[in-house]
Amino acid sequence: MTKPLSDSVKSLKPSGIRKFFDIVSEMKDAISLGVGEPDFDTPWHIRDEGIFALEKGKTFYTSNAGLKELREEICSYVSRTQRVNYDPMHEVIVTVGGSEAIDIGLRAMCNPGDEVIIPQPSYVSYEPCAVLAGAKPVIIDLKAENEFRLTPEELEAAITDKTKVLILPFPNNPTGAIMEKGDLEKIAKIIIDNDIYVMSDEIYAELTYKGEHVSIVSLPEMKERTVLINGFSKAYAMTGWRLGYACGPEEIIKQMTKIHQFAIMCAPTTSQYAAVEALKNGDEDVKMMRQAYNQRRRFLMNAFREMNLDCFEPYGAFYVFPCIKEFGMTSEEFATRFLEEEKVAAVPGTAFGNSGEGFLRISYAYSLDNLKIAMERLNRFVERLRRE
Repeated sequence: MTKPLSDSVKSLKPSGIRKFFDIVSEMKDAISLGVGEPDFDTPWHIRDEGIFALEKGKTFYTSNAGLKELREEICSYVSRTQRVNYDPMHEVIVTVGGSEAIDIGLRAMCNPGDEVIIPQPSYVSYEPCAVLAGAKPVIIDLKAENEFRLTPEELEAAITDKTKVLILPFPNNPTGAIMEKGDLEKIAKIIIDNDIYVMSDEIYAELTYKGEHVSIVSLPEMKERTVLINGFSKAYAMTGWRLGYACGPEEIIKQMTKIHQFAIMCAPTTSQYAAVEALKNGDEDVKMMRQAYNQRRRFLMNAFREMNLDCFEPYGAFYVFPCIKEFGMTSEEFATRFLEEEKVAAVPGTAFGNSGEGFLRISYAYSLDNLKIAMERLNRFVERLRRE
């Protein structure tokens, strides 16, 4: 018989995140600090709009690109936050989460052999999506001494005549790193000079703790060469609603919509009606959740200082990325022992790329009470390791 499996799919490694949570789900009294999911319920007025849509029988397909009203609200949101204007009919597509936008964006843009530059540590889907699009991933290993920001020198060194797309993953999962306007201006110049494109994943844009988030799409000459990706999962606590979006040049969005049309048809209709309400009236909810996350972020940074655990200060998303190199273990060994001995699950840094070795991702999308218990256990664990 002919072999039934794709070689490129077989070559993909399973996510390095899941196995710890398969274990912790069976472990009594365990605390998980690994899943990147808000612990808040979706705000009631947003849920209510979804319920109302169901009650009114709005259970039909929407247009492939999404509800016109939602695309208009997305454009309004980007305009008021980044002062960039998009045409809702031709430059926006509503997707099944930001993850689908990444996938179909790379498939729409890449030819076999094109190179996609991926700074790491970063979200686990970028590299597999590039491979599935027939492209070659080119990894830039970001450095703690640069606060895990992408530097112009690193980008210049990675570009070749085959480079097609730079993925810009800021605010960053897993490090919490951000790129400020001055950083982006240097990157934008290189992008323009080398005539390449950017996929800017800004799913954590609303969760920044050092001034306002600046998107590279807002810089001169960058709108026409950037696909801006965002969604509702993180800022509005809507992970299970599975809704994201992409804004970009009409020629790219048109091809993304074609793939979406054949593979998905449209994003969930009920979720789209709820998302309209989120964008119209959800600013105060986002503000409240951001303040709560910031309180937790400050608590964790203080806890690390008290236990003399090195960790650069992150200003985005809801993750910290402490360094555990002093203990002479791999990230996976540290995370495994921490789980087995103290019943706390965190994610090895290597789940997000080889440059995550020596680090641990801890999510603070959990209650302060759980974080306090987890930090007491971490303190006990590192003190024990230092005595060994």
